[in-house]
Amino acid sequence: MSPRYRLLILAAASAALGACATMPQPLQGNYANVSTMSAQQGGAGGTQVRWGGEIIKTEPGPQDTCFYVLARPLDSQARPKLGNSGETLGRFVACHAGFYDPEVFTRGRELTVTGTLHGTVTRKVGEYEYAYPRVEANVVYLWPKRPVYVNTPYPPGFYDPFWGPGWGPWGYGYPGYWGGPRVIVVRRPPPPPPPHK
Repeated sequence: MSPRYRLLILAAASAALGACATMPQPLQGNYANVSTMSAQQGGAGGTQVRWGGEIIKTEPGPQDTCFYVLARPLDSQARPKLGNSGETLGRFVACHAGFYDPEVFTRGRELTVTGTLHGTVTRKVGEYEYAYPRVEANVVYLWPKRPVYVNTPYPPGFYDPFWGPGWGPWGYGYPGYWGGPRVIVVRRPPPPPPPHK
């Protein structure tokens, strides 16, 4: 079986598992189909919503923590869809009682919240005054980071996780230090041993 064929089988299996995935229990329920754009205009106060996207910043306060989020459409699991297409739904802010560490809830992490719309909060985006619809959140769901799979054409050992986080394709450098994503390398399996005669 060729490596390319194995890769296709792996991709198909992953897609099948993804199709069977269910929405996390804390995010289940019926919510209004209100967009962040329409919520900016007001009139939707008290509406129960389920929104998500990528964290822009996390801002702990004396009583609660507010998450400023770049909104994205949600998939069938209520997880924000990947943003490679550039599709966004505006911005919103979700606040929840207690302290949430900005070093955990970092910029770019995917977040889904459920809660009640409660007016807007105006903050500057550059020099522009932006009205963020505010969600009083009862659930804040931080999604695990998505793994990045690499099908490397290089022989095993050229970029091998065995060497640890201090090594990379160029023999040095910690990926987090340079700001790159954590990479999980999928190496081609070694060829089978020759048959015994």
